[in-house]
Amino acid sequence: MSSNILIAIKNLVESPVIELTSHYSGRNRANGVGDALEKYIKDLFANTLSCNNDYCRIQTYNEVFSYTGNQNNPPDIILRNGDAIEVKKVQSNSIDLQLNSSYPKAKLYSNSRMINRACQNCEQWTEKDIIYIIGHTDDNSLKELWFVYGDCYAADKEIYERIKNTITEGLHSIPNIELAETNELGRINKVDPLGITSLRVRGMWLLSQPKKVFDYLPKKKENSNFAFYCVIKEEKYNSFCEIDRNNLENLVDNNKFFISSLQIKNPNNPANLENIKFLEFYYD
Repeated sequence: MSSNILIAIKNLVESPVIELTSHYSGRNRANGVGDALEKYIKDLFANTLSCNNDYCRIQTYNEVFSYTGNQNNPPDIILRNGDAIEVKKVQSNSIDLQLNSSYPKAKLYSNSRMINRACQNCEQWTEKDIIYIIGHTDDNSLKELWFVYGDCYAADKEIYERIKNTITEGLHSIPNIELAETNELGRINKVDPLGITSLRVRGMWLLSQPKKVFDYLPKKKENSNFAFYCVIKEEKYNSFCEIDRNNLENLVDNNKFFISSLQIKNPNNPANLENIKFLEFYYD
């Protein structure tokens, strides 16, 4: 059983779940709205929104996902033979996304030092597209949801690694210190004469929310109880099978669900524009 972003969007449009905590807490499956959001995303991709049998759900997850990670090691999910998924929850449109030590990714690479061994070995792969999923919630409900592909959102990895490597090289230039091997920016051991103090130099990457990044894209509706948006390159959209594209496009509704062909700024060179599909869904 395989899945992709078009199947997930179709499930969302056909059966939107806005009251996340009440939907999931009744089955003792979620602790708080953040946990409920991630479970909702899994159910969208696995087509298990209506499944009340947890054993059946687990079996379906095993067929659909090759990896379901943890909060400390991105990504959160990998679709079997498909895309990687990173889920973020925010409760304000004005705050940046906290990526911690992991810089924004246009693509996910299996040789990255920022992913764990289980992720590296979940299947045979070297490179995956990554979907950033950002849910704006209050304590109970989902207000807005964005699906954005990394190559529409983030620059190439060399942009970020140049900064990271320059900082690390700067640490190496400090005389008479003991540097330890680390996945962080750096770690200096035995800072003091007694050798009892160490310094961890950690990155804290922040990323503007897609609502702000793509504020120039025209939207069909401005006021709705719930709004969903998806930014995907046209080439990627067309790479999915015709059946999945047709199933989704048959749901287009001039009052609720829209698919538009637009252009966005290239993350590596904003002077160039990229052709995208912009999907919108509104629920009142």
